[in-house]
Amino acid sequence: MERIYDKNKITACIAGSRYHAVLDLLDVDFYLIKYEKGEFVHSPFQSELLFQIVEQGSVNIYFIRDDGTRYSLSNGTADYFLGDMDIFYPPNNNIIAEAAESLTCISFSIEKHREILLSNNRFLALICHSLSAKIGAMTDMEAAPASLTERVISYMKYKCRDETLKGIERAAFHLHCSARQLQRIMNQGEADGLVKKLGKGTYKLI
Repeated sequence: MERIYDKNKITACIAGSRYHAVLDLLDVDFYLIKYEKGEFVHSPFQSELLFQIVEQGSVNIYFIRDDGTRYSLSNGTADYFLGDMDIFYPPNNNIIAEAAESLTCISFSIEKHREILLSNNRFLALICHSLSAKIGAMTDMEAAPASLTERVISYMKYKCRDETLKGIERAAFHLHCSARQLQRIMNQGEADGLVKKLGKGTYKLI
C-alpha cells in the first residue's frame, strides 16, 4: 500500500472522477492510495476508517461468516465507493475488500470529516444511491459452496490476525467442526505447503 499526497496527481484524479462536481466542493483532505493485487483495502484489522473511491483498477468485496463461509457481495471498478456504510454505522468486521488487481483510490478520513460529510446534501445523495445499489445486490447473494478445507483457508485469511490461527479448539468451534477434523486439515495443509506450524495449535497461512 502506498499513500500519495502529490496535489497535482490528486487534482488530476478528482478531475477525472465521475463525481468531480461534488468532490470539488467537498472540504476534506484528499490523498490517493495505491494497492497491489491481493492487498486488503478494507478488513477487520484496519483501525482507520477511510472513504475511498476507486479511480483505477478493481476490488472484490466479500462477506465472511465466522465459520469461513464466503459470500461474494460485489466487484467494484472505477467510481465504486468503499466506506460508505462506515459513515453511518460502526464498521462491519465481516466485510472484506481485496484488490483484484493494481488499484488506485481517492481517499480521505471518515472520522476526521464526518460532520462535513453529514452536512453535505449532494454528497449524501451519492451515498444513498450507492447504498441502495449495494442492498439490491445483497438480496441476490448466495454463499459460495465450500469444503471444510476451503472454509479453513478463508477463516485464516480473513478472520485471523496476520493470517495466523491460534488455538485448534477455539477455531474448530467457529468453523463448526471437531478439533480432530481441524487438526487433520492443518496437518495436511502443512504437508502440502499451505500452512506453517509456528507452535502448539498455532499455524500461519503461507
